[in-house]
Amino acid sequence: MSDRYLNMFTKLKEQNEGAFIPFVTLGDPDIPTSLEIIRVLIRSGADALELGFPFSDPIADGPVIQRASLRALDSGVTPDDCFEMIRHIRDENEELPIGLLLYANLIVARGVERFYADAAAAGVDSILAADVPIRESALILEAARKHHISPVFIAAPGARDSVLKKIAAKGRGYTYLLSRAGVTGTESRAHTPASGMIRKLEALKAPPPVLGFGVSEKSHVRAALASGARGVFVGSAVVKIIEKNLENHKHMLKELEKYARGMKAATRGTTAS
Repeated sequence: MSDRYLNMFTKLKEQNEGAFIPFVTLGDPDIPTSLEIIRVLIRSGADALELGFPFSDPIADGPVIQRASLRALDSGVTPDDCFEMIRHIRDENEELPIGLLLYANLIVARGVERFYADAAAAGVDSILAADVPIRESALILEAARKHHISPVFIAAPGARDSVLKKIAAKGRGYTYLLSRAGVTGTESRAHTPASGMIRKLEALKAPPPVLGFGVSEKSHVRAALASGARGVFVGSAVVKIIEKNLENHKHMLKELEKYARGMKAATRGTTAS
């Protein structure tokens, strides 16, 4: 497995920082603009990337990210294009962790073995198949191990201890910690999980917990890190900026830079002791 996540979390802990990890859909609104967006996010403080492949039925995503997928699909973006984009980003950023958050249909349609091989060749560090529960993960776990890609799993609110134990045993890279049930981008406020779940994951030696769903403001970042999360994912809020500025790419990039710098700043000096 890649050491990029380990190196990132180690460095951030030494600096008393949490990880700021933005999500975007590859190819939204088109390939050249999408690459510009990703580069701006990296320059503005992204500690890692979480990237989606455009998909016609993203069941875990709310309307904002659904529309991002449709924009990318309408512009003709394919999985081959997505892997090519990742190769460009990897060539420019040797140490940056790059993760995929996508759906099983995309993996199966290409063939599990081929998908993981192509992901590894492009420079992907982790894959989270959002609709694959850990009890049904044997096939992707085998491919992940073979191609040295970290398999990531979701720790949802109210997850049974038995599930958390499996996540700790089988997950690598990080643990995706849900702030609430539901789909992305449907609320403006994250419900930070009880620190009790984070303590359970830590006791089980699970990969570092990173909070996602509903994180859109600096206060959300600070609350998440204070509760013991090692970082935050920010998706819908980033994609909303893209959507609001489709007719003015220069302003879009400026707004993304301002927002990302502010969210990264909120990760500094706020981690739990």
